[in-house]
Amino acid sequence: MKAIYIAGYFQSPFGKLMSMTQEQMLAAATAGVCAEARADPSAIDSASIASACSFSLHQQGLLSGLLAGVPGMEAKPIESVENACASGGQAILNCIVRLQAGMGETALAVGLEKMRDNLGKADGKRVGEALGYFSDPAERPGKTFVFPHIFAEIMQTYMQRWNVSERELASVAVTEYKNARQNPFAQMRETELSLDQTLTIAGANRYLVDGLPLKTYDSSQITDGYAALLLATEAGLERLGLRANDCVQIVGWGSAVDPLQKGRRNVLEPAAAYSAVQTAYTMAGVRAMEIQTAEVHDCFTVMAALSAEILGLVKPGFGAAYWAEGEAEVNGRCALNTSGGLIAKGHPVGATGIAMVGWSSWQLLGKVPAALQVRDARTAATFNIGGPVCASVATVLRRPA
Repeated sequence: MKAIYIAGYFQSPFGKLMSMTQEQMLAAATAGVCAEARADPSAIDSASIASACSFSLHQQGLLSGLLAGVPGMEAKPIESVENACASGGQAILNCIVRLQAGMGETALAVGLEKMRDNLGKADGKRVGEALGYFSDPAERPGKTFVFPHIFAEIMQTYMQRWNVSERELASVAVTEYKNARQNPFAQMRETELSLDQTLTIAGANRYLVDGLPLKTYDSSQITDGYAALLLATEAGLERLGLRANDCVQIVGWGSAVDPLQKGRRNVLEPAAAYSAVQTAYTMAGVRAMEIQTAEVHDCFTVMAALSAEILGLVKPGFGAAYWAEGEAEVNGRCALNTSGGLIAKGHPVGATGIAMVGWSSWQLLGKVPAALQVRDARTAATFNIGGPVCASVATVLRRPA
């Protein structure tokens, strides 16, 4: 197969983009990543756009047409991608497939989500309804906020199955808020969080579903944001005037989907997730112990624990302990979510999977803030999910020689 490189990465700050429209977000993402690669949009051969809530929150489809309206992007193969919260990761994989198929030498993966209004306020009920469309219809009755309810059930199942405490899972949020303080792009960069705060039911922190353990600080953010990744083959890099030795390479990738139907999936050991990660590892020729840093899909703290297990860093049941014992910290065994993760960096759904790969590339290039830089990071992984542990996308990245 052709070697695939990251020629450029660009993202907005995550949080509130106020009156910025989707069309403006696409234009800014394209301009930003092209500036990073010292390229013009006309040098891009194709593109994939990821968004999960454009129809439900903005009554807007055909985002590919909006991107084609960016000067230099007209008359190209452009597709819109929806795979729930794994939409961004899927857009990257779709770009890779086109490059492998010989459909050009450069491809743009761009993801975005506008989840707040023009004043920066979030309508939690409306967003919750929109995200609820990505669940099994049979799971929705009786759930006002579908995904917090589903993951509260997963959290309870995980805690009971493995004898895990709320305190252990709360350590995920504490670690990620600490990282976000150093990330200038993070939504919660102004917020400090202690373990006691995550466990105390007061102020903003509350149990979200009666009788279930999930709390506010266990949850990801409602976020505006966009991210763009420019991928290239060696021929594409040559056209852009870039050297392969200066660019991060995506050396492995994998995707798989478990059934959406509740009765047909194993949320504690999801087959698709394990398959996607193992496929990426095998393609890259690496083992879990060779990964120094990873960005994982912590839509809720229980998913951060499960992700450590799915990546093969620990056996099933030990993911929460991995975080609680400090192994996920910047100087830990394998640093997880040094960006702050979805819980503290933010979760603009369509942009999330792209931001994972982009931040990981910055880690390998030594471009993240010093306090977040993993020492001598050579290999990174990402794990992006969509739905109730349903669609899974994984990548492995390697730094320049």
